[in-house]
Amino acid sequence: MITFLRLRPADRISDLGAATRRREGTTVVELPNTDFVAQALAGGILAVVADPTGIAPGYVVDPKAALELATDGVAGWRITIIHDDSAPETVLDALARSEAAFLRAGRSSVAAAARLCAMPGIDAGVSVYVNDVDEAVEAVAGGASDLLLRDWDTERLGALRAALDGNLVERTAFPIGLSYDSVVSQLDADAAAVYLHLTDGSGVARPRYDWAPGKSEAPSVPDHRISMEWADARWLTGSASDGYDGAAPAIRSILHRSLDGHRPDVDQLELLLTARGDDVDAIAHVADQLRKRTNGDKVTYVVNRNINYTNQCYFKCGFCAFSKGPKSLNLRGDPYLLDLEEIVRRSREAWDKGATEVTLQGGIHPGFTGEFYLDVVKAIKAEIPGMHIHGFTPLEVWQGAETIGMGIEPFLWQLKESGLNTLPGTAAEILDDDVRKTLCPDKIRTSQWAFVMETAHNLGIRATSTIMFGHMDQPRNWANHFEVIRMIQTRTGGFTEMVPLPFVHMGAPIFLRGKARMGPTWDEVVLIHAVARIAFDGLIDNIQASWVKLGIGGAQRLLSAGCNDLGGTLMNENISRAAGASHGEEMTPDELAGAIAQIGRTPVLRNTLYEPIGVS
Repeated sequence: MITFLRLRPADRISDLGAATRRREGTTVVELPNTDFVAQALAGGILAVVADPTGIAPGYVVDPKAALELATDGVAGWRITIIHDDSAPETVLDALARSEAAFLRAGRSSVAAAARLCAMPGIDAGVSVYVNDVDEAVEAVAGGASDLLLRDWDTERLGALRAALDGNLVERTAFPIGLSYDSVVSQLDADAAAVYLHLTDGSGVARPRYDWAPGKSEAPSVPDHRISMEWADARWLTGSASDGYDGAAPAIRSILHRSLDGHRPDVDQLELLLTARGDDVDAIAHVADQLRKRTNGDKVTYVVNRNINYTNQCYFKCGFCAFSKGPKSLNLRGDPYLLDLEEIVRRSREAWDKGATEVTLQGGIHPGFTGEFYLDVVKAIKAEIPGMHIHGFTPLEVWQGAETIGMGIEPFLWQLKESGLNTLPGTAAEILDDDVRKTLCPDKIRTSQWAFVMETAHNLGIRATSTIMFGHMDQPRNWANHFEVIRMIQTRTGGFTEMVPLPFVHMGAPIFLRGKARMGPTWDEVVLIHAVARIAFDGLIDNIQASWVKLGIGGAQRLLSAGCNDLGGTLMNENISRAAGASHGEEMTPDELAGAIAQIGRTPVLRNTLYEPIGVS
């Protein structure tokens, strides 16, 4: 893999100058000292400095200074060593002891630097400035693996990618693949926030488009491919390779086995979830073949209503803007708690409009006990016996049982006897406790979520499954999440669908505090849905695209990446709106059916359990 960095050397920089550089594509400014680091960060770009005595995100220093930084506890991924006139042994010693990420060489000394970086125990890449494509190709041939680019426009980058046969990935000041914990523990808060805003879940520089989940803009997906990684004319007007033969060998092997009925293991899932560019298109293609085998050309949807019965909650989930959205963004409104009469009235109104399902979800009010959940279900069933009640996450079940001194199984049995039909798979977020301990520290852990789901399934209460991604999580966490769902499904068969939920960042507390990314990139959205189809082939037949998070245009595109369902009409869904999403609170059945027919698929109205009600 060849990485590149869009870098701007400067003696000084202002906030405005940094912001301008960022708009032009630069992610890093290289300064002689730390005097203007704060201005660079304020403008949204990272800074690296030549002065090892100050505090900066990264350093470009001679071998002696690199050793001093390492002694002071600076992580090697923050250090670039200059391949200067020092003896090779001196440079090698600095590389080994500092564990620096890069060794910067002049074009004439690339081969000598590459020899040092090839020594056992050294994991640095050779970095070099190049001015044009020919110089870049020559440097790579000589052993460079990291190219420093100044003022390269989009089309020159496209030419470089073509010259390197697509083997090109953009980094920021640091190597790709850093863990979230490493970043927030090593960098100060301002630098960590800028890094998170500039990168995707793999630590690769984000594409420069404005699209993000929840925004009103539709993703500008090229006509003949689904990846949006690049923006040059070669990419936008070109076509993805037919099938998956053009994928990288390791990915091609996984995809081939997937089509033969062999689901990838966790390591293979992680590899698929880190795919880029042409490989994303190949994965989406295979996912869509599996979708067609399982579902044909039918795309389902359900007429339902979400009832968010309160926006008050005593749990402290960093991603949730519904109960904690900042008033300055005008996203939330005043605290409220619906009474039983209003919940029933809304359920009746939904039934009269043709809804077959009512989804109950909201905050966990400090006054709630298990009796509240039982009373809600009983009241709705008493008024509308035929309504399917899809309600109460594993967190609510756990909290409800605990507050009335009852075990999970007997409480679920009482809910079922009272009229509860299925559970939503939310409150899962990421089923990996390394993420949960920061993202939602006071929520139930992975084992508890799984215990509630397995217990419910064993009582005949089926459920959906979800993953909420694109915040402080990474591909390994996504792969672990999928494996948890597979383990449960293998034991119980109780999940009806997988619903990926992209993180909407605009009003989320963790984003506003600088501790989360700007939601997933479009390619990450594609991968989560497509890899879900591959991961759950033969286990979960239905993969849903959320029009609430992605807009109807984005959801339509995912119907060619393994998805077969557009979810529900919702009627007044407002949790995503509270986080800053611009998409509507409701879609009519005709609008959903029309969106499906528009792309040449057959719309099928379903109930919650995916039983067809009729063909639109």
